[in-house]
Amino acid sequence: MDYLLGIDAGTTAFKAVLFDIYGEEIAVATYEYNLEYPFHEGVELDPEKYWEAFKSVIRIIFSKYKGNTKEIKALAIASQAETLISVDPRGKPLRKAIVWLDNRAGSEAEQIKSAFGRDIVFKISGQPDIVPTWPAAKILWMRKNEPELFNKVSRFLLLEDYLVFRLTNKYVSEGSLLSSTLMFDINTGQWWQDMLKFIGISAGQLPEITKSGQIISEITDKAANETGMCKTTIVVSGAFDHAASAIGSGNTGFKFMTESTGSTLAICANVPEPVYDPMRIIPCHYHAIPDAYFLLPWCQTAGMVYKWFRDEFYNEIKSGVKSNPEALYKLMDDSAAAISPGSDGLLLLPHLAGAFTPESNPNARGVFFGISLQTGKAHFTRAILEAIAFMLRRNISLLEGMGHEVNEIRSNGGGSKSDLWNQIKADVCQKPVVTVKVTETASLGAAMLAGYALNFFSNLDEASEKMIRLNKRYIPEKLNDAVYSKAYDRYINLYNLLEPMF
Repeated sequence: MDYLLGIDAGTTAFKAVLFDIYGEEIAVATYEYNLEYPFHEGVELDPEKYWEAFKSVIRIIFSKYKGNTKEIKALAIASQAETLISVDPRGKPLRKAIVWLDNRAGSEAEQIKSAFGRDIVFKISGQPDIVPTWPAAKILWMRKNEPELFNKVSRFLLLEDYLVFRLTNKYVSEGSLLSSTLMFDINTGQWWQDMLKFIGISAGQLPEITKSGQIISEITDKAANETGMCKTTIVVSGAFDHAASAIGSGNTGFKFMTESTGSTLAICANVPEPVYDPMRIIPCHYHAIPDAYFLLPWCQTAGMVYKWFRDEFYNEIKSGVKSNPEALYKLMDDSAAAISPGSDGLLLLPHLAGAFTPESNPNARGVFFGISLQTGKAHFTRAILEAIAFMLRRNISLLEGMGHEVNEIRSNGGGSKSDLWNQIKADVCQKPVVTVKVTETASLGAAMLAGYALNFFSNLDEASEKMIRLNKRYIPEKLNDAVYSKAYDRYINLYNLLEPMF
């Protein structure tokens, strides 16, 4: 039997799933880790911890899979974007990774905005605004604030690039991941030379660009020794995690919209050519699917908020189910299910690390509003689930305003494991929500790209037909429409009223 390995390198956890070529999960692994917050607006992590997380999920996979490692033919990585890793000529990191959530480069983002203007940046990069998240701003920050270190940098890498290097000793990246660097031209699929010149680097300091789903090489002897994988395993170029999740949900054409609730909330609407939102709110990305792009409304914090609440306010329970995070989430869901829709007036603005679509406000912060003496912990728990659904509704409204009819929401990511959350999304948006059997769709999408590269499938549509199965369908409850529409309006008004204070 031939097997394919999909790795989801997320913001706070790595996940790995070993699939057969029919989409059956053979083994699943998760490894969580904590980010570092060295100062206000700063978010970092030692890159070695990413590599340790990679090795950890591989070890867990092998503890469950008892077959011959030679049967694992290929792997691909679905990765978080924008996290910047700077390495020396040997590929050794020169400093801690500047995580995508980091907002230190605010003045540098403004400098780029002043030099190029939002219109030019939008047309070339597909990004409607210039914010500290983008690696171009982070690199400019390094040039200004860490000049000695900046001059030693041989390569600037994103997380997928770094893991590929550790596996193959090659510097390779792909367009879906690079779209939000502000250094990549989505129209040509090449580096944007004017931006590179402005921030003070050359294309030689960046990875070689390839398409998604392309063979890079077999893993090195060193990587095989460190991971336990067979050195004949082929590494394939993967995708931005949201693009991979769309593929892993069967969104390989232009028929429906997918949403992924992982650490972030991301919505993926495929388009055959670049589409530029006239309101300059929704980003347009280069896709991992051949000859396609995708509109990507997304929000900084989603499942990450639920995890934060779990860690901070369920500590007394966590010790009892520490080895089973899903059991703790189920406990939280059960408590939230006992609270009426609308959380008895409790609202959350879930912007714990800034806001992107549609607010585009890195200064936004989380707010609980409407607390009374009758408010309990379960109210807060349900309010989080409802807040993410409100974000989803708001961004679907933007897509529909651009003429993209949304009749069905294909839901994926860790949040799609929650029946309660899926029903809340259906009720808030008043649209059916459909889940797929494999909830780790980013890993599945990566595995599909790996299989496509090895010609197990002639195209991604065939990969979808063979590897993806639908799971449940959640029908919106009309009785909850009125209460959620009222709560949604209050959610919008609350942000608008508080925006001057952020």
